[in-house]
Amino acid sequence: MLASQPNHHRHLSAILHLQHHRLSPPPATTLHPLATTSKHPYVAPISSSHHHHHHHTLPDEENDAASTGDNSILRTHNAKSTALLLRHLSPQDQQNPHGENHESYLPLLKQDKEKLLEISLLGKRTPQFPGSIYANSSLPLVQSVFRGEKSDFGDDDEVDDEMLVKALEIRRKVTAEIFKEAMRKGKFGITYYENLVSQIPEFIDYVMIKVVYMKEFPEFSRSSYNVRAKVFIDECGVVQLVRWLKHNSLSYPQIGKLICASKGNLDTIRRLAEWLKSIHVKGRFIGVALTRAGGNVFDRSIEELDELVEYLEGNGVRKDWMGYVVSRCPEILSFSMEELRSRAEFYFSMGMDKNDFGTMLFDCPKVLGYLSLEEMNQKVAYLKEFGLNNEDVGRLLAFKPQLMACSIEDRWKPLVKYFYYLGISKDGMRRILTMKPMVFCIDLEQTIVPKVQFLRDIGVEEDAIGNMLARFPSLMTYSLYKKIRPVVIFLLTKAGVSQRDIGKVVALGPELLGCSIANKLDHNVKYFLSLGISLPVLGGMISDFPMLLRYNIDVLRPKYRYLRRMMIRPLEDLIEFPRFFSYSLEERIIPRHKIMVENRINFKLRYMLSSTDEEFEMRIKDAVERRRRFESGVTYEPTSDSQNDDCKEMMSDKIADNLVHNLGH
Repeated sequence: MLASQPNHHRHLSAILHLQHHRLSPPPATTLHPLATTSKHPYVAPISSSHHHHHHHTLPDEENDAASTGDNSILRTHNAKSTALLLRHLSPQDQQNPHGENHESYLPLLKQDKEKLLEISLLGKRTPQFPGSIYANSSLPLVQSVFRGEKSDFGDDDEVDDEMLVKALEIRRKVTAEIFKEAMRKGKFGITYYENLVSQIPEFIDYVMIKVVYMKEFPEFSRSSYNVRAKVFIDECGVVQLVRWLKHNSLSYPQIGKLICASKGNLDTIRRLAEWLKSIHVKGRFIGVALTRAGGNVFDRSIEELDELVEYLEGNGVRKDWMGYVVSRCPEILSFSMEELRSRAEFYFSMGMDKNDFGTMLFDCPKVLGYLSLEEMNQKVAYLKEFGLNNEDVGRLLAFKPQLMACSIEDRWKPLVKYFYYLGISKDGMRRILTMKPMVFCIDLEQTIVPKVQFLRDIGVEEDAIGNMLARFPSLMTYSLYKKIRPVVIFLLTKAGVSQRDIGKVVALGPELLGCSIANKLDHNVKYFLSLGISLPVLGGMISDFPMLLRYNIDVLRPKYRYLRRMMIRPLEDLIEFPRFFSYSLEERIIPRHKIMVENRINFKLRYMLSSTDEEFEMRIKDAVERRRRFESGVTYEPTSDSQNDDCKEMMSDKIADNLVHNLGH
């Protein structure tokens, strides 16, 4: 543990000499141990090594003390550490000038031990020459201090565990400083290598172990620890590897994790990084892939990794997708070939083909490697409880694989419970799941609950909210503040909808909340206003038929033109029945209008378009019979409100004549 041993005498002698002058000197008549060079073999080197600085000081102080007759005792703030050193420099039976034994000062302070230990481990080597009397002079002293020997280096007491730990910490700091110096020489900035060193404590320990082991080789048997550490760091190529990884967009935390995970096999990092680049993993994701792939990926051969990639390519994952899939789910790289096949078969067993499988992995790579097989089976079983069969679940996961990344306990069960609270049946939930599976992936408290509360606030009936969500599940995925609220404000301020009717409009037409204001709603409102419809009247029309604002103007314009020019209908008919725009011009409006003209009858738009073909045919027959009876003077009693309305229209022959005349029939 103690490195750079031969050069520590300079530091120890300086400490001894400095502490000696901090003491009040004894009387001149008594010989001080430090003043005698013949009593201890280590005293002469210490005194002689510093004679050019202090060789006149000690005698002068002693003479001054002797002349004044000062009998003051030693100062005690350094007494314990000084007494211990004096004990090793003096015979065991020697007393101080006052007749006191130094054993009273024997306990060594902890900070003194740590200081001596740090000196022994951190001190620089003093230049030596053959036969130098300073070589290794401080080592026995420091070792004896740590062992707490009571005689001159004769005991073999066990080293204090706490001091061993402290020695290890100091040695670790020394190794880190040597690594930093190598990084500094590699042109790295101080902030960068300081941050990097803080991320690689395991690698620093690995270097320490290797450097100690290098002592066994003959060429390093006489080298200091620092020299061996520098040689090892240079030869392992860690600095060059860090630079290469940094150029490949890896951050220093990622580089630190990789260096520690490689367990010293640094070449593996470069080999795996090059392989990831060959399958189109982008530079900024290489670090993510390597750090998340698992520790065993460093033990995998390139042939094993190629086999995994070939299997995925053979099952629908395109080659140019592979980098995206691996970078988003690097856990795949840690699978054995058998485990990868079993996970793929899990999806194939639900009727999913290769194309769906490949597309699913591209949409959500985590579905293959993020969960255990047990968790995957649990989620499929839960989805089947909504009434879906195996193939339905397969199609659902192919369309929205993100479902597999959701938690049953934390995400699905609270959502289902909330839907039951809103009155949504199990069939409604199945509709939501199949139409908008994303709903089962979003946060309930943060996303769905505030929207439901907003619907209540604008006047939507409580029992209508559940029906709205089941009919239009996309509403739960819209932003409340960027989509839903702005549309509601537009309807109230620009479309003429009253505050009383806004809840009804939203309940009847929740699809309006998904329309663009600038590209859809505003254009439609302006079109209807251009027809001569006032804003309050338009608001009433929207309240009766909210979908009025969802149609394209290119669809609305031909229908309105036919209504006014061919059917000779007033604008009031359109205001009364705005659903007119919901029927097909070619398949419903024109054919039925021709039938009415042929039979010289006229219906309101509601009765003309809303009935089925059979009902419309029966209505035509009844109207023709009523006209025949009317013309023959036979009294006819209408049996329904619709027939009564038809009779009122037929009371005027002028209307029928005008229809025939204007249509050229």
